[in-house]
Amino acid sequence: MGDFLQQTITKSATRVLANPIADAASFDTIIEAVVTDNPFDCTAYSVGGDAMAAVAITKRSYGARLVWEDTEAKNAGITTDKYNTRTGFNAGVAVIMANAQLATAHAGTCIHDPDNDTFTATIRCHDENGEIYYVALTREQISVTSYSDDAILAKIETWADGVTALA
Repeated sequence: MGDFLQQTITKSATRVLANPIADAASFDTIIEAVVTDNPFDCTAYSVGGDAMAAVAITKRSYGARLVWEDTEAKNAGITTDKYNTRTGFNAGVAVIMANAQLATAHAGTCIHDPDNDTFTATIRCHDENGEIYYVALTREQISVTSYSDDAILAKIETWADGVTALA
């Protein structure tokens, strides 16, 4: 049997944010700016004859946390719900907060707890050197995975340094 020969070395890196991203709208602004502005100078490519975008969102989710309080402002329950769009997130929060049956079931009042909402997105990028790598953003951190060229990480660090919410 033949030996396995290493073909590439892939790396990953994470930046923990000093402060969480403020809200879903701010999070979306950052994600959409990456796709629209292409700050990493990514290039389009093809796979099996299919054209692929230079930068593409591969997944995104928004988690809402709602707390139910009784008449003495004590915790009577917690509801968490996950959505794949910000529109769905906003609509879902409104529906849950207005749901009288849930209020009765929890014997309390629903309060949105935005400080404990979660947001995540993964962006696939194609570097001009041919590498495909991923940038994953959450409310608390940025991760870069599947890259080997340190110049890729340098581009992302430079970009993140210029985005106030990502300091």
